[in-house]
Amino acid sequence: MKIGVLGSGSWGTALAQVLSDGGHDVLIYGVCKEEIDDININRKNQKYFADVPISEKLKASTDIRALASYNDALLVAVPTKFISDVLSEMKPFIKESTIIINASKGFEWGTNKRISTCIRDTLDGVKYAGLASIIGPSHAEEVILRKLTSVCAVSLSYELAQEVQRIFSNSYLRVYVSTDEIGAEYGVAIKNIIAIASGMLEGQGYGDNSKAALITRGLQEMIRYGESKGAEASTFIGLTGVGDLIVTCFSPHSRNYRAGLEIGKADSADVLANNQTTVEGVHSCKSVYEDAKNSDIEMPIVESVYRVLFCNAKPSEEIAHIMNRPLKSEM
Repeated sequence: MKIGVLGSGSWGTALAQVLSDGGHDVLIYGVCKEEIDDININRKNQKYFADVPISEKLKASTDIRALASYNDALLVAVPTKFISDVLSEMKPFIKESTIIINASKGFEWGTNKRISTCIRDTLDGVKYAGLASIIGPSHAEEVILRKLTSVCAVSLSYELAQEVQRIFSNSYLRVYVSTDEIGAEYGVAIKNIIAIASGMLEGQGYGDNSKAALITRGLQEMIRYGESKGAEASTFIGLTGVGDLIVTCFSPHSRNYRAGLEIGKADSADVLANNQTTVEGVHSCKSVYEDAKNSDIEMPIVESVYRVLFCNAKPSEEIAHIMNRPLKSEM
């Protein structure tokens, strides 16, 4: 297949290499000329992967029109705030047989729509083969090194999920299928919030016991919220739920974890003023918190992270607040 990748960042580049390794003809589109030149000339993307060499077969361009002949499938791997704009530019080049594959995580800025909903609304009136997402416990920094990874191909169409499963699966990336789009997308968004909290705990000097409690109780909040939206509870004990929680809450590769770590060390979210990377969990936290409040869904961890990020609360204060909540049954 000839596949276009929207986004020359870490995830777009890593998944482009997966596709190239699978024998597909891949072109990456990006707006940063330095990244594109690095890919084409140096066979690297040093902004994200230092000196790690990437596939010699990968090609990249700053001209979105170049994707006109790379549209058997389109992989969307741009920050959520840019998805609608980039896909709007792509509309003239999408054909009826084009598969749209989402790899972005979080909610659309301004509307707080799930990403699949954002994509469908943006492409309203455009005929294409269907929409799927690649979601699961995976860091681009390991995928680019071809380390063993498992993710899910998620689509409302089981047959399309199977097709995307076949497109991506290889010797180091094992892909499962799921049709619970709601659960997978809310899971991947909420785990970023919990990862910020995990970083805060680390920054405050707490250890594995604390993180185990955080992940377990965070999973309960994820299930509670997801079920209220129509998700299946079983989804959250799979790769797109607890699997994604584990990889994000313990790894220094996670931008959300690293952001939380700096907040925890400083005991203040003021340190984010100098942050230069996309931390999707910050926007997701605001979206989930506001919706949970309006829907009367109990999410104490999300509420505490929100207060730290947006209300000048200190992590140390919120940890004490959570530990002193009224005692209750676990389930």
